Amino acid sequence: MRPFSTHVTQPTPADRVRSILASAHSMTVVTDGHRREVHLLDGTGPMGHIHLHDPSEGVHGGQGARIPVRLELTDIAPTAVRERLRARVTLTGLLGAGYTHDAAESTCMEFGQALLEDADGRTYITLDELHAADVDPIATGEAGMLTHLVDSHSELVPLLLRLVRPRPHRRMVRALPVAMDRYGITLRLEYPVGHRDVRLPFPTPVTGMDEAGPRIHALLSAARRSSHPNSLLT
Repeated sequence: MRPFSTHVTQPTPADRVRSILASAHSMTVVTDGHRREVHLLDGTGPMGHIHLHDPSEGVHGGQGARIPVRLELTDIAPTAVRERLRARVTLTGLLGAGYTHDAAESTCMEFGQALLEDADGRTYITLDELHAADVDPIATGEAGMLTHLVDSHSELVPLLLRLVRPRPHRRMVRALPVAMDRYGITLRLEYPVGHRDVRLPFPTPVTGMDEAGPRIHALLSAARRSSHPNSLLT
């Protein structure tokens, strides 16, 4: 785990991959020429079913088969925004035996590479970077919190727009939260053609799930104190 810093404003690519692995409810396993859709990961995420280890350790001590495997995961926005796909994660490596999703023990996988594909492009992450990365403390609760905000407190989203700089264009047709992590919340501003994402950082990073609500309230308090000349905004 890397030293905590209040100057960090967003997760690293390795942090994002770790968080996606921790919160994913399904994945695709490609091996032996077959694609298997694995669902209902029992709240443990893929890494509760597959153990990654360094290539220097070999597969099962270097004994037996070496079966190429690819794990594919998608990170989908929980809210009904345009272009809901936020990221793709691909892990490749070797297995010492065929993959069985309901095995009693986790499957040992010799790490090959990890690839994150998102709006910023393609980023390769090493096993050491993954081991050093942090799982975001609200990763497993993000979907529930964002859908609750939209379904039960939709009037608060226009209020948050007061904090957006530069000001949203008057032609904006909708704004919805698209992501949230320990460092802030991201809103997607949708226009007749296209969209843009804006990030509202929390005053201080979240260190536990119970701090997420107070951080959102802090942003709302700042928004209420802010005057915004755009008459289309609350």
